[in-house]
Amino acid sequence: MKITRITTQKRSKHRYNIFIDDGHGEKFGFSVDEDVLIQYNLRKDLELSELMIEKLLREDIFQKSYGEVIGYLSYRMRTKKEIIDYLRKKEVDSEQIEKIIKKLTSEQLIDDQEFANSFVRSRIQTTTKGPNLVKQELQVKGITSSIADEAVRQYDYSIQYKKAKKIAEKRLAKSSRHSINRQQQQLHATLTRNGFTQEVIQDVLTNTQQKYENNEVEAIYYQGDKLLQKHSRKLSGYELKNKLKESLYRQGFQIESINDYLDDKSIL
Repeated sequence: MKITRITTQKRSKHRYNIFIDDGHGEKFGFSVDEDVLIQYNLRKDLELSELMIEKLLREDIFQKSYGEVIGYLSYRMRTKKEIIDYLRKKEVDSEQIEKIIKKLTSEQLIDDQEFANSFVRSRIQTTTKGPNLVKQELQVKGITSSIADEAVRQYDYSIQYKKAKKIAEKRLAKSSRHSINRQQQQLHATLTRNGFTQEVIQDVLTNTQQKYENNEVEAIYYQGDKLLQKHSRKLSGYELKNKLKESLYRQGFQIESINDYLDDKSIL
């Protein structure tokens, strides 16, 4: 087979139609990307075997897929896993995917460590999330545990503490009618969900305890009065007192605060 003509496609100036003569006159053979045309020096009168045409077509698929990946990368950095998943959705075969990943890596267009470092910096600047949660996000994107661990080292103690304290202060700003224990349990759960280390969480709880104590009296009167209104219809005296004491203790109030409340209400 011999190339008889090479023409530029109307819809894409970087793709070329290759016409060939296989001994029965000229006909359209195949189309290739400009990079393939240059790489294999395709020209008029060049003879091609079926094996070479198959090779050219595979190279063209590679160039086409590679170009799509470059477009995919133009929006933001991607992890190796994200690119592999993208190509699989495009039904690119494993051999071609491996070749594309190798080329992207050699050209420094993908770097999971750099991606992880950049991702962590962004999370530090724009969110209140702690390192454990950010590490989980990285692993979902296909970043290995070791690379993620290296990246989240950017979360030093001071950064974590500042973020965790901000969450605690936001909760404290809201009027709460729960016991100190209940409020601190809720804050502990919130900070854990947000991915902070236990060392930071314990320090934040310790340093905000005084502020919680200031709301304890208001909280126990609110909860105690609700219980009193509920149970005083059926109970009185010793039974009522025990019921209130049991319920308030279950809610996390200190026994001293409970006794002070009951004494103030003159419940015998």
